[in-house]
Amino acid sequence: MKVSRRSLNALIAGAPLAGAWSATQAAGRKDSVVVGMILEPPGLDPTTAPAAAIGEIVHYNIFEGLTRVGVDGAVTPLLAESWAITPDGKSYTFRLRKGIKFSDGSPMDAAAVKFSFDRARAPGSTNKAKKAVFDNIARVTAEDAHTVILTLNNADATLPFRLGENTAVILHPNSADQAATKPVGTGPFKLESWAKGSAVTLLKSDAYRDAAKVALKKVTFRFINDPAAQVAALLAGDIDGMPRFGALQALKQFQGDQRFTVEIGSTAGKGLLAINNRKKPFDDVRVRRALAHAIDRKAFIDGAQEGLGKAIGSHFAPADNGYVDLTGKYPHDIEKAKALLKEAGITTPLNVTLTLPPPPYARKGGEIIAAQLAKVGIQCKIENVEWAQWLSGPFKGNFDLTIINHVEPLDYATAYADPNYYFGYDSAKFRGLVSTLASTSNARERARLWKDIQTQLADDAVNAWIWNPAQVAVYRKGLRGLWSSSPIFANDMTAVRWDDKA
Repeated sequence: MKVSRRSLNALIAGAPLAGAWSATQAAGRKDSVVVGMILEPPGLDPTTAPAAAIGEIVHYNIFEGLTRVGVDGAVTPLLAESWAITPDGKSYTFRLRKGIKFSDGSPMDAAAVKFSFDRARAPGSTNKAKKAVFDNIARVTAEDAHTVILTLNNADATLPFRLGENTAVILHPNSADQAATKPVGTGPFKLESWAKGSAVTLLKSDAYRDAAKVALKKVTFRFINDPAAQVAALLAGDIDGMPRFGALQALKQFQGDQRFTVEIGSTAGKGLLAINNRKKPFDDVRVRRALAHAIDRKAFIDGAQEGLGKAIGSHFAPADNGYVDLTGKYPHDIEKAKALLKEAGITTPLNVTLTLPPPPYARKGGEIIAAQLAKVGIQCKIENVEWAQWLSGPFKGNFDLTIINHVEPLDYATAYADPNYYFGYDSAKFRGLVSTLASTSNARERARLWKDIQTQLADDAVNAWIWNPAQVAVYRKGLRGLWSSSPIFANDMTAVRWDDKA
């Protein structure tokens, strides 16, 4: 459904479309659900591609890992039934559940775990957690069919959490190379179809170990990145819910509509103005600091996020262990920004390109950022791109500035310890801090290092960090089990069901 942005105000005001949905539509699909998503993934293998939208579809639904990160952030066993850690923290022994099968009926065992982890840590692996997680694994041992031992180079107390992320899902050894288009996993669903540009549909897997406990027989993920179209699809009953609702200006309408439930939760996101540190004049820290001072975080959060978010000053979310509030380091100060640009020898106006991916926070927020930067003499040419273009352009390092929300928790090592990462931060001092943290098990020392890591990133003004987004979920009354927060980026449909009274 295509709806122009001009139509959004009419929808919010209660145009006839708002009454188009009827209860009989939902009643006709008690064993199925249609979920809206903002972005379409480039593939369905979360272990080889970075797009968070992959995990929204496949994580916990098609693919599973040894552990599970719940909506509250707690880590519990999943494919593993238990694990034990040696006193030095360098060896984890996982006991696998027995009787688990892939959706094609073949058994999932220790050999599949070893294959998946060896693949993730192999030279040339494109797993986005390779440096942060898998390079620290010295050896994977399949002791027997249901026992796997991970031997680490350095102790890592976060490993159980990391193994619950989508980068650590267990793949079918015989079909891993085709997982992007023909995924075969151990989860409650299997792929039925992918209509490119429209939707991905999953069907309940008869091979799933607890199939009787899964209420839904069919789950469809529809891709709707236009805010007005999101509103229209919900009101018309074309989708049953949107766990990450983007049309925040329409939120009050849904809060006042008895047919819908609105929940506001937390995320691990770090929303930022990403800066190409390799490119002149952004290779000068004074220019990057000027950008940070030019941004009014509150105005951005109010204007682009309807006030739903928290200001941040480095690459940690408020819910992260070790979070330090560094928002005071670069307060909104136009004169300070101008002075730093002058000190760096910048002649204004400085013309730059601001590349914006499809999410509403970027498109709407980009206009706000461009207006703020203009006040200090930085003129932004806005370039709107589709998600695939963003992945092949800015994410490959071809950009000046871009706005993006990094949704993965604790991704500071992935993003900043690799000079080849898209914004090109190259600091031996920072890499040293990350390396020291990786080999430290003392809780007090880890807290100090987390503080030092955040402070170092802020001192170097690698990016201009703006906000930690809230999660806004809008769904039809009677739908139960959708996540209201995102400690990781997933839509776990295992326990989702329709209330019998709905």
